[in-house]
Amino acid sequence: MNFVGYIPLGNINLTVVKLAINRGMKQVMYFLVAFSLVEFIFTFCIMKFSEWLSGEANILTALDWVLIAVFLIMGTLTWRNHQKPPKEDFSKKDSIKLGVIMGFLNPMQLPFWLIGGTYVISKGWILTGNTALVIFSIGSALGSFFCLYVFAHFARYIQSKFSLSSQFINKSIAILLFTLAFYHVGKLLYIWLI
Repeated sequence: MNFVGYIPLGNINLTVVKLAINRGMKQVMYFLVAFSLVEFIFTFCIMKFSEWLSGEANILTALDWVLIAVFLIMGTLTWRNHQKPPKEDFSKKDSIKLGVIMGFLNPMQLPFWLIGGTYVISKGWILTGNTALVIFSIGSALGSFFCLYVFAHFARYIQSKFSLSSQFINKSIAILLFTLAFYHVGKLLYIWLI
């Protein structure tokens, strides 16, 4: 289920694409392991409280504002750094730290698991006991790891086939992040006007 959740482009997918192109697959692997461990914890906690959170409309509206802020900040940082040549030497600590930070600052996971989690719990497809949720969360972490790994390899493949510069890719990612932020602003305005 989580594999499917990472197919639409979002902040995590774009971060993996950027890492794969600018830093290489070794750094991507450090990032993915750290991110997946945080994903496990995050999924477990969200699934534990999904029934309560699904009834709280204020939290979902606040989450949209958080998404707007995250997309604007990431877009601005990516745009600002698109002309800087990528640093050649990265420690694994940098990628691990980025994986942990992105794991906790992944606001897309909350609505994904609120909707998906509530649905699978209501259908009885997963149990809500601790052991069942631990197993489910391990599957979620593995799903995110494998999907993001595929994204990283695909990004490297596209770069090699089309000889895309990291500047072009970073600029494209920044534009996409700004677009996602404006989409959420439009969604909130539409809800507010109705």
